[in-house]
Amino acid sequence: LFASISNAWLSGQWDIHQMSHPLPTTLITLALALKIGLAPLHTWMPEVLQGLDLTTGLILSTWQKLAPFCLLLQVQPANATLLLVLGITSTLVGGWGGLNQTQLRKILAYSSIAHLGWMILVLQFSPSLTFLTLLVYFIMTFSLFISFKISNATNINTLATSWAKAPALTSIIPLILLSLGGLPPLTGFLPKWLILQELTKQDLAPLATVAALSALL
Repeated sequence: LFASISNAWLSGQWDIHQMSHPLPTTLITLALALKIGLAPLHTWMPEVLQGLDLTTGLILSTWQKLAPFCLLLQVQPANATLLLVLGITSTLVGGWGGLNQTQLRKILAYSSIAHLGWMILVLQFSPSLTFLTLLVYFIMTFSLFISFKISNATNINTLATSWAKAPALTSIIPLILLSLGGLPPLTGFLPKWLILQELTKQDLAPLATVAALSALL
């Protein structure tokens, strides 16, 4: 609200397509980054997701990302480095954060942060690629949350003992998890591969290397 009002004050119009002043554009980008949970504005996300049940968590991880993304696509901030910094920080924080977790919802929250980082990295160069990544992320997260809901699992120990209850489902879950981690030849690898290719085309090979290394975590 503050960003859009200051934009109207400085430019005299409410339109977000031609935001020329750097202050409101930076503000609105940071506000939307906070809304979708990009690092370093991510701290609320793991805690909130951990406190929700799996259905509400699914809505928070998928549906809630659409509106801010639509706005980010339309605003296209003048300061290109801001998005790159937010993106690379998110991939690193998402990778690091999920390492010592035993709670599945927290791991999914950090996974969400990392995936959004990948999307933001490529947002200004290829919006269609961002949309593809978002779609793949939605499908994978949806199937994972539904699987957890069926097997009634909220931490890793429960997941380890669910083999007796639902053997077929328990054998599919590791595949979805590996796909979410971006392992070839699974679906989750495709958007990451295309994003790395696009970043290299834009002469951002060092950034692409850091992003690829963060995915290893």
